[in-house]
Amino acid sequence: MSSGSAVKRGVATQSTSDTTPIEDAADPARAAGQLAESGPAPVQAGYRNRRAANEGSLGRRLSSLFLRRHTGRLGLIARDQWQWAMLGVVLLGATMSALDITIVNIALPTIKDQFGSSLALVEWVSMAYMLVLALALPIVGRLADIFGRSRLYNLGFGIFIVGSALCGLAPGVITLVLARALQAVGAALLQANSVALITQVFRRRSLGRALGAQAAVQGTAMALGPFVGAMLITFAGWRFIFFVNIPIGIAGMIAAHYILPRHHRRHSVKIDYLGITLLTVGLMALVLAVNQAGSVGWASPLIVSHLLIGLLCLAAFAVTERLVKHPTIEPTLFRRYTIAAGNVTALLAYYTLFSILFLLPFYFEKVLQYSAARTGIMLTAVPLSMAVLAPFAGHAADRFGSRKFLVSGSLLLALGSLLLIFSPRTSHPAELLLDMCVLGAGLGLFTPANNRATMAATPRDKLGMTGGFLNMMRSLGVILGVDISGMLFLDFGSAHFTLADRGSLRLNREALVFSSKAAFMEGFHAVMVTLAGVALLCALLSYFRKNDLQSKASDLAAASAAIE
Repeated sequence: MSSGSAVKRGVATQSTSDTTPIEDAADPARAAGQLAESGPAPVQAGYRNRRAANEGSLGRRLSSLFLRRHTGRLGLIARDQWQWAMLGVVLLGATMSALDITIVNIALPTIKDQFGSSLALVEWVSMAYMLVLALALPIVGRLADIFGRSRLYNLGFGIFIVGSALCGLAPGVITLVLARALQAVGAALLQANSVALITQVFRRRSLGRALGAQAAVQGTAMALGPFVGAMLITFAGWRFIFFVNIPIGIAGMIAAHYILPRHHRRHSVKIDYLGITLLTVGLMALVLAVNQAGSVGWASPLIVSHLLIGLLCLAAFAVTERLVKHPTIEPTLFRRYTIAAGNVTALLAYYTLFSILFLLPFYFEKVLQYSAARTGIMLTAVPLSMAVLAPFAGHAADRFGSRKFLVSGSLLLALGSLLLIFSPRTSHPAELLLDMCVLGAGLGLFTPANNRATMAATPRDKLGMTGGFLNMMRSLGVILGVDISGMLFLDFGSAHFTLADRGSLRLNREALVFSSKAAFMEGFHAVMVTLAGVALLCALLSYFRKNDLQSKASDLAAASAAIE
């Protein structure tokens, strides 16, 4: 069969179905044949599919702007460029959700002063977003495999817009926390489906480049978050850090509706309500236990009860997923070392970096006596170096395989941690900037390669499941890294004092540590040693992963097998 006949047959079937062969083929063998024979058939089929979906009266007019019907006709997007247009839509959602992680933190003191609330309550403006995001990611990833990734991605834009508007209009802190939780659901729909959509459309030999671009955009958004937030607070007020999401989200919804690939609901797949409930309760209990243990102690009845509930629910979830016909998370996926190691190492890498980013502002301001503005400039070097390196690392992983970039990225994270161990109380700014660039480069090498290797090993009908779980593990790495490293820092720092001093200030360890540079450096260096060990473990697990370098011929064969 020639490539021309494959294209003609795809056009003929377009009137009866809008399901892309790459995502939900009715005839896997036929779709695989099209893949092998016509070369860029997934992109062409997805392009034709989206063009056919835009044949309504309004859709026809907008389609003339977004999709070029014939190769000789002028337009913004030709069929061979459709995949990059789709990537642009995904990057828009990634920018919005990543920007909101860092843009809010700088506004917390202002929000606290305006509402006259306690620091503990105001911290939940940030904590609620991270917690709900981590809990929702694997669930919405699975729902996307059932109801359609593009459909739920666009729904994510809508929920994020509504949540942002409610945040901006919130009359109090509690209302703001609830609105942030709703906003996090929208962010979960965007993040869980972004990697899956990219993997769905891009072939393996260009997948790393696309995922690298996504990592670069997210890094840049996180870097710009504090600056954008400071400008908005200064000239417009803190509420506009939420209102700014509304026009971005509306633009994303319009573009997503007319560009993202189509997907029918899989009616034969049922929702695992019991598994979703057990996973949500189990993870929430464990995260809350770790978060509160530093203030009330691990032996507290509250912490012990949270740990027991969490462990029992997760154990019941593991058993349930083996028994139900349509599990929320397919246990057989994690029998593949590439997928299992990809999720574990993602947690370890993000645990390492964000633990460092949590402690560095205190180091800069309390020990080196830097101003807040200078501290912000120093920290910006981490996401910016990640943003610069990630696209090149992703493209190189397409050519040379992922494993060497996984190992080298993890080793750079370990090196950055070790360099900070030798940081004195009067470190030179150039040395610190070098450390920041090493840390950012480590994650910039690791993230696109890890996403590429993990998602490429996943069957096409499970991309949302794996993408959601992978993003959840990264979010858990951020949450656990901040909480656990914070506890270790305070414990090691307070150990610098005599037993009498520690006894008199037992309930105020933060004041004890921050009041003494010696105590601070004691705790800071101890945490850096543990983080270097975590990063080395990440490198070791990555070393035992198979290298996924493939030729063009094996790339087609792998894509055909993924469809089947």
